[in-house]
Amino acid sequence: MLTSGCGAIAKVQAWATSFPVPPGDRVRMGVGRTLKPDAVVVKVTTDDGIVGWGESHHGRAHSSIAHFVTHALRPLVLGMDATDVQGVWHRINPRQLASHGIGAGCAIAMSGIDMALWDIRAKAAGWPLYKLLGGASKLIAAYAGGVALGWQDPSALVDEAAAHVRAGYKAVKLRLGDTVERDVARVAAVREAFGDDLEILTDVNAVYTLADARRAIPQLDELDVGWLEEPFPAHDYRSYELARAFGRVPFAAGENHYTRFEFSRLVDDRVVSILQPDLYKTGGVTETMRIAALASAYKLPIHPHSSMTGINMAATLHVLAAIDGNGYFEADVSRGNLFRDELTPTPFAIDADGCVRPSDRPGIGVEVDETFLDAHPAIEGPAYA
Repeated sequence: MLTSGCGAIAKVQAWATSFPVPPGDRVRMGVGRTLKPDAVVVKVTTDDGIVGWGESHHGRAHSSIAHFVTHALRPLVLGMDATDVQGVWHRINPRQLASHGIGAGCAIAMSGIDMALWDIRAKAAGWPLYKLLGGASKLIAAYAGGVALGWQDPSALVDEAAAHVRAGYKAVKLRLGDTVERDVARVAAVREAFGDDLEILTDVNAVYTLADARRAIPQLDELDVGWLEEPFPAHDYRSYELARAFGRVPFAAGENHYTRFEFSRLVDDRVVSILQPDLYKTGGVTETMRIAALASAYKLPIHPHSSMTGINMAATLHVLAAIDGNGYFEADVSRGNLFRDELTPTPFAIDADGCVRPSDRPGIGVEVDETFLDAHPAIEGPAYA
């Protein structure tokens, strides 16, 4: 039975946290070689004592994002009804998000607060989040992604992919953005090793030129690649438009687009055919559901981007269980991801058919170890080199 409420927002806290990546686990890809994962964890507490957890993307400035949460947004939302996620959005939007254009930093920061409020709402109802969002428990196909399957010798890449296939995955995402020749060689090696039964997805991390795309796309078509993710930077709409004529592979984007207003441009241009909002960047659960409704109207699939901590991963599963379509869950298979394994143990479990389910526990369904946050303070400096 639904409860009558869960109280007012009494406290908002944000932690910037990091841990170093051992040299043997570092992954090289378009954004550089990994040095340390960064994350921003947000905790909202109501005056009735209900605790909600959310995550904001680090934005390559995790200390600054945490500071933004606690010093710019917290004063705006304290005392508001914790169930009033629309009201919180409207309180923040004109004062912080829209007054100087759509601010990426604000969208990222408010994503963590919004996610935590949905965790609170579902806990107060005694329901898993997917049920509060109008969904149902269901199997969701997953692909092996996250900070993994990067630039390496093709034989080593095949070995890494094989481990994920043995674990149950029927799809993997490979990192492109090296030279076109090496990119194609890696995709070809994985295709030859596993045949047509494995879905191969690719991510360029926005570093291709138009000339690169012109050479790569016909070859990726021949290799039956499922999508080409972010061949160009998020703002480079003209390159997306021009490159559409180079071949058939679907373009995917949205990980670095903020709020439904930027997604409306992706939809209107009719070039990107796969949308990838990330809950901890684009505005949280509230805004992702709005983006999903926009996508549904145009019959565009939603395959959310997800990585870093289990908070965002678990919340993403709930959203996937509640929206139209059968979008992929990006399962983070990074080696040694302490955010996934220790901060929030077991945010998802892959089955033999390569599928996952959202948690049936009330709220988002993850337990956060606050002692981990104390033991892993922010490490300043770049996360990639």
